[in-house]
Amino acid sequence: MATHNKFKITVPATSANIGPGFDVLGIAYSLYLTLDCERLPAGSGLQMTYEGEGAKDVPLVAEKNLITKTALYVLSTYGITSLPPLKIHVTNPIPLGRGLGSSGSAVVAGVVLANAAGNLQMTNDRMLDYCLMVERHPDNVAPALFGGFVASFLRELEPEELDPPSIPRSEPTRNGAAQPPTPITDIGHYIQLGWTKEIKAIAVIPDFEVATEDARAVLPDMYQRADVIYNLQRIAVLTTALSRTPVNADLIHKAMADKVHQPYRKHLIPGMAEMLETITPKTFPGVVGICLSGAGPTILVLATENFDQIAGAVQEIFTRQPNGGIKSIYKVLDVVDEGAKTEYFD
Repeated sequence: MATHNKFKITVPATSANIGPGFDVLGIAYSLYLTLDCERLPAGSGLQMTYEGEGAKDVPLVAEKNLITKTALYVLSTYGITSLPPLKIHVTNPIPLGRGLGSSGSAVVAGVVLANAAGNLQMTNDRMLDYCLMVERHPDNVAPALFGGFVASFLRELEPEELDPPSIPRSEPTRNGAAQPPTPITDIGHYIQLGWTKEIKAIAVIPDFEVATEDARAVLPDMYQRADVIYNLQRIAVLTTALSRTPVNADLIHKAMADKVHQPYRKHLIPGMAEMLETITPKTFPGVVGICLSGAGPTILVLATENFDQIAGAVQEIFTRQPNGGIKSIYKVLDVVDEGAKTEYFD
């Protein structure tokens, strides 16, 4: 394969845990992390610059930045001990720690970077294996890698396969256990589902963070059978209803209800319970569904019209909360069919 001097990597933002699809359903948005890369002469070091969300805090050292240390891990399994000399400029509009898949997109970008920089010629399915060694949530990395509306699951792994010593994790581990550095195959499985283009996404992002580990810590170890059945019934309906035209807003709104994670996390996101109760297709025409995006705190509203009014309603509830405030609002995000891609230039 020819080596190109310049290439550009693009990875979409994502929302996971769509409605009842906790750890199952994710969507990719028209909001992109990009890496503009240029090969440098032999003997040069890595030159990395960064703009956008987290610019003041994101490390630019290869061994500490999540993108490049993920790339280093992938390359190491091919016997390559360092990144080739590169100039990398990262542009990141995805807010960090807000439930829009920023770590998942960074991990995907790192695996794709290794594939391009090292001419590894991995398939997308093999790249998914590497992504899942770092980011253990396929409902984020699968839509970021493949695009669209995606259902996914992990196959059951042996205990020794779970927590690696030499693999960068996108969130802290509790046990520090060890794992071989080279991924086994077929760690995750996925399918791209239908999505009607009439439905757009509104993401309202409050001015505070919720760490994924903290959001998972509030979840119970065991669930009532009735609650599990409740979610299973709705996910079966939702995955088909979101692909149908004309859009059945009332059906989708009912099918996006959840009893597995949102009730336990509502105290972490002040105002969320009120939003879920009051922002409906009846109170705000155009609303199709509403849920927490990922582990939060971003609120995701699916809608077909009246985007400004709906976003304003979510914003108003957030700003009424103690220490409430809005970081940013993305009013009309498309669900995009294409995931991570690499464009090569001579």
